[in-house]
Amino acid sequence: MQAKPCLDRAKSLPHGPRPIVTVTGDPVLSEYFLLPLASLPFPNIDPVIVHVGPLAVHWYGVGYIVGILFAWWYAKRLVTNTSLWPEGKLPMKPEDLDDFIVWAAIGVVLGGRTGYVLFYDLPRYIAHPLDIFAVWQGGMSFHGGLLGVILAMTLFSLKRRIPTWTLFDVVSAGVPVGLGLVRVANFINSELWGRPSDVPWAIEFPNGGPFTRHPSQLYEALLEGLVLFLTLRFLTHSRLKLKTPRFVGGAFICGYGLSRIFVEFFREPDQQLGYLLGTSWLTMGMILSTPMVLAGIWAMATAKPAPEPRAA
Repeated sequence: MQAKPCLDRAKSLPHGPRPIVTVTGDPVLSEYFLLPLASLPFPNIDPVIVHVGPLAVHWYGVGYIVGILFAWWYAKRLVTNTSLWPEGKLPMKPEDLDDFIVWAAIGVVLGGRTGYVLFYDLPRYIAHPLDIFAVWQGGMSFHGGLLGVILAMTLFSLKRRIPTWTLFDVVSAGVPVGLGLVRVANFINSELWGRPSDVPWAIEFPNGGPFTRHPSQLYEALLEGLVLFLTLRFLTHSRLKLKTPRFVGGAFICGYGLSRIFVEFFREPDQQLGYLLGTSWLTMGMILSTPMVLAGIWAMATAKPAPEPRAA
């Protein structure tokens, strides 16, 4: 989203405090804020890592690929560590995860794209249905990707006769790393930036209007990425919660939902949606994340440890 519609009007304003731009692109002339005396410069990293002939390798795509590969590698480490499982019995073969990575990748891409179309810009895609396939133009939804992966997990576990909740636990444990990388890529792309702010670490994004904003992409990278990964690592290795099916998966979706809702208070809503239900704060991200928090709490509250071996 961009604030371009208001730039000409902003330039015509008197010198002094700059206007706050709403999600519709119109300045709220009755409210002003001063640019901070010092702010962090935008790094201006090229979104394209390298060109290979006619192809361009983007940080965004690399973030997705590295995230999927890390989650696959990390899940294999978990399922081969006998100390993490009841009675030391491994829940599945590492080779099962080798096959599942293809299912997961398909679920992420199809679910993420479908979710974006349905949740964020349906009128546009109804008018221009072929744009649905123009994935190189951007437009992925985490919530849609999550639903796609859950469907892939369910079908795969039924086919291989693997406990579905256990598969969800081991896959969820490594997902935050990919989430963090993709948010960093969003920052490099100067997209999904935050609301106007004069905090000392605010950044003036190239396409974010003539004022500084919260680097909300980095807030998400920290919370959904690093903090959530370390939390799940603590649960799997210190609290041995893989012995309690669906607890780790529940902690993941609850932790992501809470992190996303918190950051949404600093993140600019999607321009085509704006704030919802006549409020000045409610966003689509909050609405989609609230069921995740509730589902995660339910999963953790109802999870029961696997039966311990009986004494002889």
